[in-house]
Order: sequence, then structure tokens, then C-alpha cells
Amino acid sequence: MSDSAQRANVVLVHGGFVDGSGWQGVYEALRADGYNVAVVQNPTLSLDGDVAATRQVIDAQPGRVILVGHSYGGVVVTEAGNHGKVAGLVYVAAFAPDKGESVNTLIADPPPGAAVPPILPPVDGYLLLDRAKFADAFAGDLPRAQAEFLADSQVPWGLDAAGGAVATPAWRTKPSWYLVATDDRMIPPPAQRAMAERIGAHTVEVAGSHAVYVSQPVAVADLIKQAASG
Repeated sequence: MSDSAQRANVVLVHGGFVDGSGWQGVYEALRADGYNVAVVQNPTLSLDGDVAATRQVIDAQPGRVILVGHSYGGVVVTEAGNHGKVAGLVYVAAFAPDKGESVNTLIADPPPGAAVPPILPPVDGYLLLDRAKFADAFAGDLPRAQAEFLADSQVPWGLDAAGGAVATPAWRTKPSWYLVATDDRMIPPPAQRAMAERIGAHTVEVAGSHAVYVSQPVAVADLIKQAASG
């Protein structure tokens, strides 16, 4: 599409333990192809708060929106995607809950032999990942120094966010796309495939860690472009 004014706007929603800066590579790839891109700095304190922050960014877009979520951000876009401007949903190694489901319910029964995320016991209502295990679990395909930076700059994830349940899943009425990260050690790839199939998503698989949106930004951007042209 040559006329950038006709392109969908893209809104990117990060997950738990990180902030929106990890989307920079995806942002740059999309901007280079003429897309208008906004990054939500959702505070990850509660699902309601994150949905409200996302809707505020959607409100500010000049036209239709492709809404993209990574990890817990998938829960956020599943609810926020009911906004009238949202034309499609893209899940990037993300949770895709049904009505009444949350991250907590989706991780309650992991597949046999699946890696267990190194989430530490909550402190004052917040969760963090074990710093020593962060790189292998979350960002195994990033340079070690970059993975260690992510570990040391973690954003505490609120229990009300992890336990927040979806009321109205937008994927029931909006088309969806899903990128499975085949080397993910946070959300097992079989669980990703099962969620993608359940929501009827157009699915691609990419060799990458849970931080695939950082390590493989072009592949992620390519799927978002598919959604935007769909």
C-alpha cells in the first residue's frame, strides 16, 4: 500500500516485568514502512488500569488500529480490543484468554515437562523474576549484556494484573494473528499453539525466546503488517 494515510495505526502493548522500550525495533521497522505507531506504557499494576491506559492511546489514533500485545499484554489487548477503532489483534508470544480467564488461570496447569518461569514469591503485592534466571527464561536469544540489563531494570508486576480476568474477549468478534516463539521458556510453545488455535488466529512460528519482539523485530513487524493489510 503506497498511501501511508490509508494504513492502520499500530498500538503496541508490553507485558509484565518490562516496559515499552523493548518495542523499539518493531517500532522502527513499522515506521520505516510508513505506519503510524504508538507504544503504551501500561503500568502493569492491574488489568483494569492497563486496559484504561491502552484505550487512552487508542482514542488518540486518527483511524483504525491494529492492537498488538506481548505476553501479559495479550490479556490487555483481549479486553481493550473491544474499542471501536480496533480492526485486528496481534498476539506475540502472548496470553490469549477467554472470558473469566487470567494469566493466573492460564498458567495453573502447565504442559508436562514445560519450563517453569522463575517468578519469585510476591512482595508487597508485586512479582519479579529471579534475576539470576532471567536471561535463560525470558531472553535466551539476546546478547548476555542486554538480557542482564532487562533483568536489572525489571518493572514489578502487580498481583492484580496477573489475576485480572477478561470480561469480554475481543478475539471473538475481531480477527486475530499469533506469533509463536518456538524457544520460549516463559509461555510454553505448546500452550501458545493451543491458545492460537482456540482463538482462530492466523499463526506463524518464529525461532525465538520469550523476548522475540526484541530479538526478531522484523519478523514481528511482518506479522503486524499482515494484520494491517487483512
